[in-house]
Amino acid sequence: MPVRVLLVDDEPLVRAGLRAVLEAQPDIEVAGEAADGAAVLPLVRRLRPDVVAMDVRMPLLDGIEATRALLRTVSDPPRILVVTTFENDEYVYEALRAGADGFLLKRARPAEIVHAVRLIAEGESLLFPASVRRLAAEYGDGDGGGNRAARAELERARLTEREGEVLRLMARGLSNAEIAARLVVGTETVKSHVSAVLAKLGARDRTQAVITAYESGFVAPG
Repeated sequence: MPVRVLLVDDEPLVRAGLRAVLEAQPDIEVAGEAADGAAVLPLVRRLRPDVVAMDVRMPLLDGIEATRALLRTVSDPPRILVVTTFENDEYVYEALRAGADGFLLKRARPAEIVHAVRLIAEGESLLFPASVRRLAAEYGDGDGGGNRAARAELERARLTEREGEVLRLMARGLSNAEIAARLVVGTETVKSHVSAVLAKLGARDRTQAVITAYESGFVAPG
């Protein structure tokens, strides 16, 4: 089955460009389009896309609120890929905090766009660690030690020492295989640790776990 993508952007040229890139792939299908976040919820319910590629800034309902609405009301929500012009944008950070699975720059090359959609559809997170660190440093709540809610969440999680190591390496953007090599353990062992970290933090995916790690002060954003 092809990966079904819903395109959401108020610029017709952006939607047309994304459609042309994605529909050139045999394993990707553009299920529909929308010009504003307000149309996302009904379209997702009707079309059941696997991935929503969504602009973060739109006139009626932005990508942040559309993401929150999807995750709040849809029992099995699609993966959400924020598409943005500027990576160091407060809106991008807020969309990640709201539950988006990663972000993609509008100037990305066609191969990068295709890779991002496939990666997100497979359940992975698309993070650019350096960018997330900058976003966390600039827009993260708190006083340098992270915000209280994130700190309390991490304290409640009671991560083991090894799970803490894995979370720190996740925050640096390492893949499971890279973490396994760094810790000299098997990839399946790392997958188990990652699953435990997500479960203990109540995180939807790696993106949410990394955001918590930065905002709690567990990982320094600088």
